[in-house]
Amino acid sequence: MLEKLQLIKQRFDEVSDLIIQPDVISDQKRYIQLNKEYKDLREMMEKRDEYITLTNSVNEAQEIISDGSDAEMVEMAKMELESAEERIPQLEEEIKFLLIPKDPEDAKNAVMEIRAGTGGDEASIFAGDLYRMYTKYCEGKGWNVSVVDYNEGTSGGFKEVIFEINGEDVYGTLKYEAGVHRVQRVPQTETQGRVHTSAATVIVLPEAEEFDVELDMSEVRIERTTSTGPGGQSVNTTYSAIKLHHEPTGMIVSCQDQKSSHKNLEKALKVLRSRLYELELAKKMEADSEKRKSMVSSGDRSAKIRTYNYPQGRVTDHRINLTLYDLGNIMDGDIQKIIDELQLVRNTEKLSEAGETF
Repeated sequence: MLEKLQLIKQRFDEVSDLIIQPDVISDQKRYIQLNKEYKDLREMMEKRDEYITLTNSVNEAQEIISDGSDAEMVEMAKMELESAEERIPQLEEEIKFLLIPKDPEDAKNAVMEIRAGTGGDEASIFAGDLYRMYTKYCEGKGWNVSVVDYNEGTSGGFKEVIFEINGEDVYGTLKYEAGVHRVQRVPQTETQGRVHTSAATVIVLPEAEEFDVELDMSEVRIERTTSTGPGGQSVNTTYSAIKLHHEPTGMIVSCQDQKSSHKNLEKALKVLRSRLYELELAKKMEADSEKRKSMVSSGDRSAKIRTYNYPQGRVTDHRINLTLYDLGNIMDGDIQKIIDELQLVRNTEKLSEAGETF
C-alpha cells in the first residue's frame, strides 16, 4: 500500500510544480486538467498522511507494550493500538476506492433532459415531478440549475424540459439517472380510481467545454423567433428565442428561457456541444462494452431503471434491486441514498475489474 502511495506522492509533487508554471497557466485546457488532477491527488495525500500516522502509532504502541516497564504507558499504548488497528482496515478500503481510475467526465457540469413518454397528460405531469425532484436535490447540493428550454404539458408538467446544472462533480453524481423512469399511481384525470402506469425518459449529458468539441459554426444555422408560452413584457414580442440547426447531424436545439438573444444562443450552443460530445462518448462506450459488463447503466435511454409506486409509497431501482419505502421524501429531492448505492455498486465493479493486489 505504501509503495503505491509513494508513487502517487511523486505525481502529486510533479503536478504541484506544473500548475505554477507560466506556460501551463497560459494553456487553458492543460491548466484545467492539471487542476482537477491536483484536487484528486490532494485527497489521496491526506489519506496517505493519515495512513502513515496510524502505522507509526501501531509500531510505537507495540514497542511500549513489548517493553512493559511502565504499566500506565502500556495501558495507554493498548488503547491507542486498538483504535489504530480498528481504523486502518477502513482507511485501506477508502484508499483502494480512491486508487480506482476516475472517469474524466465525472467532474463536469451536466445538461439534463426530461421527456414525457407513454401515458399522455399523466406522463407530462410525472416529467414535471421528476424535474422538481432533481431541482430540489441540486439546491440541497448547492448546485445552480438553469432552464434552457421547455414545452409545457396541457394538464401541467412538461412534455419536455432541458436544464443545465453547474457545480462540483455534477455529471459523476447524476449520470446513473439516465434511462426510463416509470410511475404507478391514480392520475389526476382518472375518475374511477384506477392505477395507471406512465413513463418519462431522463437524459444526462456531460457539459462539453469549448475545447472538447470543435464546433464549426458554418455548419450551424441560427434561427431567431419570438418566444412561445405565457406572455409578459417583451416575452412574445422580441426575437430573442433561438433555434439551432446542426446541418451534419440534423440536430435541432432550442432555447427561449432568457430575454436576451445572446444568452439564449450561448445556452443553446452549450446543449449542442454536449449532445455532439455525447455522440463521441457513446462510440467510446460501445467500443469498451465488450470489456465491461456493468450492472449500472449510465446512458441507455430505453432501459427501465426505476419505478415510483404511489399506492405502496415505494421506489425501486431495478438495476441494483434496491427498494425504499420513502417515496414522499424521494420525490422531494432526497435521492442521495439511491445515488450512493448506485455509485457503491459501480465502484465495487471497478475494483473487481482492476483486479489489483494492494
